[in-house]
Amino acid sequence: MLEIRRILYPTDFSETSREALSHALFLAEQAEAELHLLHAIVLHGDDPHSPSHHFPSGEEIFRKLYEIAGSDLAALTEGHGDRPIVIREVQRRGLSAADVIVEYTDEEEIDLVVMGTHGRRGPRRLLLGSVAEEVVRRAPCPVLTLRDRDGERDVEALEHLLVPVDFSDHSESLVRSARELAAVYGAKIDLLHVIQEHAYPYFYGPIPSPAGGDRLGELQERAGTALDDLWERIDAPEVERAKHVVSGHPADEIAHFAEEKGSDLIVISTHGLTGLERILVGSTAEQVVRAALCPVFTIKSFGRSVVG
Repeated sequence: MLEIRRILYPTDFSETSREALSHALFLAEQAEAELHLLHAIVLHGDDPHSPSHHFPSGEEIFRKLYEIAGSDLAALTEGHGDRPIVIREVQRRGLSAADVIVEYTDEEEIDLVVMGTHGRRGPRRLLLGSVAEEVVRRAPCPVLTLRDRDGERDVEALEHLLVPVDFSDHSESLVRSARELAAVYGAKIDLLHVIQEHAYPYFYGPIPSPAGGDRLGELQERAGTALDDLWERIDAPEVERAKHVVSGHPADEIAHFAEEKGSDLIVISTHGLTGLERILVGSTAEQVVRAALCPVFTIKSFGRSVVG
C-alpha cells in the first residue's frame, strides 16, 4: 500500500505550479499525508557592477519577498481548511531553487515531491524545466512533475498509466509502485518495454541492427513473456493492464507512446547514476520529464519509496 507521510509542493505561484497543487492535495488526502508548501527565495550573488547596488539592500529585498511569499502561500491554502490533512507553509532562502528543494526534501524526510516544470522569470523564477530535472536527479524520494499545457487536468480522472520497464534490478519496485498508484486512481496500466537500437557514427557505414528481421520478432516475444512474469510475481493490487514491446531510442519511444495512446501519467524509474555513467545511460527519466506532455512520476531506485 502507499506509504506517504509528507508531500512537498514547491511553488513559484505560476499557473503550472497551481495545477500541481491539485495533484499534491489529492495524493495527500488519499495517503493522509502532511503537505508542505515551499517557496524558494533566490537572488543572484553580489556583483559590484550590478544595478541592484543602486536599489534597496539585499536584506531589505529579501524581507519584502518573504512578505509577498507569505501572502501568496496563505492564498493558496484558502478554501482547503476543511481538508483532513495538515498543511505547512514554508519559505526558504538559497542560492538556487533546486538546492533549496533538495535540501528541504532531505531535512524534512519528504516522501514525494509534486512540482511544475515551468515558472515565471525574474525574482520569482523557481520552476524551469532544468530545475525540475535536477530535482528528479538529486532528490532522495519520488518526484511527480507536471508541465505547461492548456486546461487543467482532472486529478481524479487519470485512466491510463504508462510504465516503461527496462528489466533492471529495480523493475519490481517500479511496477509495484505503479500498481499501488493505479489502484488509488482507478486506472489501467500499459507496461512498455523498449528494445534499444544501437546507434553508430555515420563513418562506419550501414550496419544491420542486431534487432532486425527475425531477431526483432524473437526479442519482442521474449520481452512480452518477461513482462508477464514480472507482473505475476509482484504482490500488489490487481489492476487492468496491457503489455507493449517496441524498438528504438527509449526516451523518444516512451514520449511518443504516451502521446499516441493518450497516457495520463508516466511512472518511470531513475537509477541515480552520476558523472559519465549518467551521461551515457542514466538520463532516460530526465529526457522523458523534458519531452512528455503528460505528468511524469519518477520512482527512485535509491532513497525512499512510496510503498510499504
